[in-house]
Order: sequence, then C-alpha cells, then structure tokens
Amino acid sequence: MREEAALLQWYIDAGVDEAIEDSPRNYFASIQAEPQLPASMPAPKTPASVEFKQASTPAALPLHHSLAAAIAEARKLADAADSLQALEKAVREFEGCAIKRTATNTVFCDGNPASRFMLIGEAPGAQEDAQGIPFCGPSGQLLDKMLAAIGHNRTNSYITNTLFWRPPGNRQPNPEELAICQPFVQKHIALVDPVLLVLVGGTAAKAILGTEQGITRLRGKNYTYRTPYSDKEYPVAIVYHPSYLLRQPAQKRATWQDLLAIKSLLSSFER
Repeated sequence: MREEAALLQWYIDAGVDEAIEDSPRNYFASIQAEPQLPASMPAPKTPASVEFKQASTPAALPLHHSLAAAIAEARKLADAADSLQALEKAVREFEGCAIKRTATNTVFCDGNPASRFMLIGEAPGAQEDAQGIPFCGPSGQLLDKMLAAIGHNRTNSYITNTLFWRPPGNRQPNPEELAICQPFVQKHIALVDPVLLVLVGGTAAKAILGTEQGITRLRGKNYTYRTPYSDKEYPVAIVYHPSYLLRQPAQKRATWQDLLAIKSLLSSFER
C-alpha cells in the first residue's frame, strides 16, 4: 500500500487533482490475450463495406489539421459577433477547444463592460469552473483587494481570461488552446473598447503581447496593443497574477507600485 499511496501523492503534486471518468478503470485488467479460434474453425471474413470504411477513414485527424480548423471556426464566429452578448453565445456554443469537454462551465466574464477598465487573466481554476465566474476563488479575493486599493471593484471593472474553460488539473494553458481562443479574445477587447487593458499574470501577458519574455521583465512598463478588430491602439499595463502573489507575498511590494501606476493612468484618461 505504501507504493500506491506514494503514487497518489505524486499525482497530486503534479496537479492531477480530479478524476475525468465517473468510475475508476483498471487498465491492467483490460490487457488480456486475444482469444484464439479453434484450428477447425475458419476466421470470419470482414464484409467488403467494412474493410472499405476502415481503409478510407483515418483513426484520428492530424493535429495541425484539426488545430487549423478550430482556429478558423473561432475566427469565423468572432468575425460574426457584433455585440458582447453575441460573442458570449458564440463562445458558449463553440466546440473546437478540447478542454471544454472536461470543464463544468464556460467562464466568460464578470463586472461592468461599460467601465472600459478591462482585466484579462489566464484561465479559470477549480472554483471559477464550478461557479462560472472569473477570479472567484482565493486569487479572486486578492484581486478584489488589489482593485479596491485603487478605488475599483467589480461594478466599475470588467474581468475575463485568455481561456474560457478550466484546463484539467489547473495546469497552464498550452499554445494550441491559446491560439484557438485568440480570435475570441481579440474580438472581446474590441467590443469592450477599454481605456486601459491590464494583463494579469505571465500567461496573459505573453499570449496577448505575443512575447516570450517573462513577467518579471514585462511588468513595470507601459505597452500598447492592437487587435485586428479595431484601428485603435489600447494602452496596456501588466501585474503579477494574484495566485503568484499568494505563493510569493514578497512580490506584493512591486505589485503595489504597479497598481499606483495603473491608478495614475486611469486618472489621466478621465481628465
């Protein structure tokens, strides 16, 4: 039993914290020898129609083909969405991102789009997935405190993510998932038309700005972003993700400086 307990702990440490199937499956029990036909019994012949289907249908579509198709479908839906309500409906009905199948809810947004102060995080976590609201767990509580420190809350801010479904085990989004959702995010930004776009965490910063630089180098500077759905250049600021700050509280001091800079930017836009 010690080996089994150690294996379970290894999975938990790796982030595997939930079962995908309703009941456990013993994969070792399913590995059995193929039954042998008696020597006197001829092997059954497969009908020609079945042989033709097996020969002509690939077992799985190549990844680059299915990825390209998913991105094209997302782009088509984003192109057609002329309002936030239409975009949300398109995202909820979209089936091209595999992690949607293991998620409980589509997590689209929270807050007030009319405020035009837009924050984009990484992806839903377990509590966000359960409630269908971005940043509603412990990291969300810290985000609320960060917003309150500069005179904001969820009634005068707008919050979303780069992904709308929780990756299994709370793992980081992979490049394919980010690429599939990118058209939706680009249209999302254009429809909100923010006076300031705040990227919360390294994953959001890299995905939106198209850079490989880490957040430590990215934060503390001002950027602009242009979406293909608008001719505007949107001012961009970057802050550490609240979940990172919960693990590294020493970085809260740097985040306070970033929040003061964001407050100053917002004040300048109101003049």
